[in-house]
Amino acid sequence: MAAAPRTLFVTSALPYASGDIHFGHLLEHIQTDIWVRFQRLQGHRVLYCCADDSHGTPMMLTAERLGEAPETLVERYRRSHAEDLAAFYVDHDIYYTTHSEENRQCAELIFERCRDAGLIFTREVSQYFDPEKGMFLADRFLKGTCPRCDADDQYGDNCEKCGATYEATELKAPRSTLSEATPELRSSEHYFFDLGKQQAFLEQWTQSGTLQPEVANKIQEWLAAGLKPWDISRDAPYFGFKIPGSDNKYFYVWLDAPIGYMAALKKLEAEGRSDGVCFDAIWSASSAAEVHHFIGKDIVNFHTLFWPAMLEGAGFRTPTRIHTHGFLTVDGTKMSKSRGTFINASTYRAHLDPEYLRYYFAAKLGPNTDDIDLSLDDFVARVNADLVGKVVNIASRCAGFLHKQHGGQLGTRIDDEALWAEAQAALDPIAAAYDSGEYGKAIRAIMALADRANQYIDAQKPWVLAKDPEQGEAVQAICTLGLNLFRVLVITLKPVLPKMAEAAEAFLGGASLRWADAEQWFGGQAIEPFKPLKTRLERSAVDAMVEASKESAPPAPPPAAPEAGETIDIAQFQALDLRAAKVLNAETVEGADKLLRLTLDVGPLGQRTVLSGIRSAYGPEELKGRFVVLLANLAPRKMRFGVSEGMVLAAGPGGEDLFLLSVDRGVTPGMEIA
Repeated sequence: MAAAPRTLFVTSALPYASGDIHFGHLLEHIQTDIWVRFQRLQGHRVLYCCADDSHGTPMMLTAERLGEAPETLVERYRRSHAEDLAAFYVDHDIYYTTHSEENRQCAELIFERCRDAGLIFTREVSQYFDPEKGMFLADRFLKGTCPRCDADDQYGDNCEKCGATYEATELKAPRSTLSEATPELRSSEHYFFDLGKQQAFLEQWTQSGTLQPEVANKIQEWLAAGLKPWDISRDAPYFGFKIPGSDNKYFYVWLDAPIGYMAALKKLEAEGRSDGVCFDAIWSASSAAEVHHFIGKDIVNFHTLFWPAMLEGAGFRTPTRIHTHGFLTVDGTKMSKSRGTFINASTYRAHLDPEYLRYYFAAKLGPNTDDIDLSLDDFVARVNADLVGKVVNIASRCAGFLHKQHGGQLGTRIDDEALWAEAQAALDPIAAAYDSGEYGKAIRAIMALADRANQYIDAQKPWVLAKDPEQGEAVQAICTLGLNLFRVLVITLKPVLPKMAEAAEAFLGGASLRWADAEQWFGGQAIEPFKPLKTRLERSAVDAMVEASKESAPPAPPPAAPEAGETIDIAQFQALDLRAAKVLNAETVEGADKLLRLTLDVGPLGQRTVLSGIRSAYGPEELKGRFVVLLANLAPRKMRFGVSEGMVLAAGPGGEDLFLLSVDRGVTPGMEIA
């Protein structure tokens, strides 16, 4: 019997906005999406929000290196991340950014409330300062000699050789990794959150069932050792939100990152897309709704100590449940670029069906923080055996007989009442497994039911009975039960395989199926002709994906440029990567008479910024929406007015007589130009 409807606010941890979505991100977002889709099938109201974690020194430095504004870089990555995740059928209600006005307002409100509650104080700290870059240095930007074992080239907080941890000020012969300058110790006033004042609250909250037992036990160790004040500020220059009342202090990225969950809901509500759920209905201290965070075990301290302490101090509700997962390995080892097992979402989907990965992750995920291994051999074998050999096989075996002998019409009687009752009895345990995060247990139960369905069909042998005209009704009854069992399998797999479920729904008559529909007998109706729902996964396709993921060898030195009139060979010509690129935006460059700054969509290569000397012949407005030819593998060039990431091709003597090469028909962004 279905439970009473619940209102659920669900999040995945925020990917950092300076790199591509990879398998590690996909594990978490797919885990979250399966849970969200299951809850929606149950009839619950669910809002699934996420965003890019967009602040911090690394973002500032990356943007500086690329010669563009941090805001531009942040938005480029946000679009790319949202596209990659959507390609794996991760159904966010909103994918936002922490660099938003909503997040600024929420962060300032929480800070001010915690300050008024006596949880914020300031004190002087000594930090290393890079005199050449003019900035204080985080531990990651310091290297030197380990104070314990004297190993060289170690970071400012830990030694990779002996495993020691230490304060940055203990590092011997420190140097800045940003400029190689010798840093100076300088004093600066910082803001701190007095975490110790929240000790009693956190001891109660972390043992209340909100956390998995192993996580709660780990947090208890930290609580037993005593909680230290948390430094929540950083000095300018810094990409983030300025602390109210300060001149050059900014919120540390980990203060406003989880607040991004709240900001995403505010944005969703402002756009009228929150399904009637308002901000207070989720986040007020008296809320009856549920808040669920899905995270990796590397960030449990932020989500189980700092985050609830801030929320409670500011008068907001705390999370209902923190769902923590383990790390991902591939073929038993850490993901590696050199071995091709550090796989980006875009590389995977260029070679394989995203639902295969969704299924494999589901089969491996449990309710604990154990690490998960993606064995590529097992991946191929499990997809082929389970999805193709078991589930899809049922539909393909039964549909043909119904169309050949009964016009695609299902029968009305249940041929094996005990088997149908067995399928019904499996529904509640499968639902309970999904709800508790035991996806692997759910998948095992579903595949056991698929085995029973195939055993039934094998035992009844409809292909033999179909040869006898008098056995037509029996064949119809067998295939009808087979397809009803298939329908149950489709519904129970729908959280994991939404695209396949959609195709199966069309085959079964077109209705969108809910969990409760699995309890209803499906008879007396017509089905569509069967079309393959999944095809076999070939190991060669997996190998091609791995090969495409390998870190390429350093490029060979470029050949000397040919003299005028000198020829090049075909290999040199083929080395040119010419792509169709759509002009998304064009603008003049302040201080440059000849340049236009072009923002180009290059499809799978992402967006590129190109500085092009075509201003004498083209105005910005006439270029927007036009397709041009981009030399895509030209190394980025740092110019006075920024970094140019390629070259658009043009011909002519110059001035107004300059003509862009255009490709306006039958092309898409990123298409190779032969």
